[in-house]
Amino acid sequence: MAILLGSFLIGVGVNGFLIPHQLLDGGIIGIGLILHYYYELPTGLSMIALSVPLYAFAWFYEKKYFYYSLHGLLVSSLLIDVLSNMRELFELSILSSAIIGGCLVGFGIGLMLRYETSTGGTDLLAQLMTKLMPINVGILIFTIDALVILSGLKIIGLEKFLYSFITITFVGTMTTITVIRKAEVK
Repeated sequence: MAILLGSFLIGVGVNGFLIPHQLLDGGIIGIGLILHYYYELPTGLSMIALSVPLYAFAWFYEKKYFYYSLHGLLVSSLLIDVLSNMRELFELSILSSAIIGGCLVGFGIGLMLRYETSTGGTDLLAQLMTKLMPINVGILIFTIDALVILSGLKIIGLEKFLYSFITITFVGTMTTITVIRKAEVK
């Protein structure tokens, strides 16, 4: 259920709020969006292709994350591409879209991480790194996300870069809150 609901929230956030304003998320989703904006490639399919090296690493380092995250990657990538018809559904300002899209994507990612699965990509990398270092997974994802949107600055321009930064701030915040809430429940 966590994979389906988390993937659905990510798909709605990306297609309903980020893509209409050409905003970026971070991580593999953000790189997939950069490829979508620049080469018109499907975002979800790009995510799968870009995640292959990280899954190879997970196979050797932490097979549990490989198995749990593989389903998350496939379902979230599929739903991002299947829900692409939502791109004209919402007509909100760029600021509202950055905030709502960030919240939806962050909650979806956090929900998946809460149940030890993820969308793969840099979320999987962050999960593996938190096994080695005592860093909050949400903060680590935020740092990676910032580097990804910085790499897309030339493609989307300064204004959309700043709104994308707002997006990843909400993604990181919602991911952290969702993961911490599980720790409090235990």
